Amino acid sequence: MPPVFYLIPGLGADERVFQFLRLQGEAHTLRWLPPQKAPETLPHYAARLAAAIPPAQPCWLVGVSFGGVLALEVAQLRPLARVVLISSLVGPAELPWLGKLARITGLYHLVPPQLLPRLPRLAKWFFGVKTGLDYQLLRQILHDTDPDFTRWAIARLLQWPGRTAPVAIRIHGTDDRLLPAGIAHSQYVLPGGHLIIISQAVEISRILNQLAAEASPVFSVAPATPSAPAHP
Repeated sequence: MPPVFYLIPGLGADERVFQFLRLQGEAHTLRWLPPQKAPETLPHYAARLAAAIPPAQPCWLVGVSFGGVLALEVAQLRPLARVVLISSLVGPAELPWLGKLARITGLYHLVPPQLLPRLPRLAKWFFGVKTGLDYQLLRQILHDTDPDFTRWAIARLLQWPGRTAPVAIRIHGTDDRLLPAGIAHSQYVLPGGHLIIISQAVEISRILNQLAAEASPVFSVAPATPSAPAHP
C-alpha cells in the first residue's frame, strides 16, 4: 500500500509551499479553515482539520512551522499517524526570546498582522530567503495572508502549552532565524533558513520517501491516546 501524506502548511501559507516536493504516494494538503468565534481553541481547530483524515488510516502528518503545531494536535486524534515537523517546535521552551517575551507580556496583541507583508525585505531576512524565485513566492504568500487568521494563529501559538513528541521526526534549517532552537532537537539539519520546505525540497522529499519506505504498513510506534476535542 502506498504511503499517505497529509501536509499542513505554515502560518498564512498554503499548498504553494509544497509544490516542489516529489513524494512517492498520496499527498493531500490540509488547507486552513476560518477559525470559529469565541475564540476557537487549537485542539478544537485541530479536530476540524482531522475530519479530513480517516481515523483508521496509517499516514504521515507533515507540518511546517505553525503547521507542525497543528500536526501534533491532530496526532492526538489520529492514533495511526506519524508526525514530521519541518521548521517547527514542540512547545514554548523552543520559542525565540522575542516570542517568549510576547507570551509573557501579551504584547503580541499590539503588533499588526500586516507588518511583514508591508516590509518584504525584513520578511526575506527573517525567513532566510536567498533566491529571487523564493522571494517572489514569499511575497505572494504574505500578500495573500488573511490578517484575521494571522492574529488568531499568533495568539493560539503563543498561548500553546506544547505537546510531548517522543516519536516526532524533525527537520530543521541551520540558519532558521524564526525558530532557531529547533536545530538542537532535530534528526535532520539542512542548510538554509525557515523556508527549507522550498529551498531544500529535493532533500526533504528524499527524507520523507525514505522514512515512508522504511516504515511498516501499520506503524509500530505506540499510538497517541485520542482525546476529545475541546470546545471553542
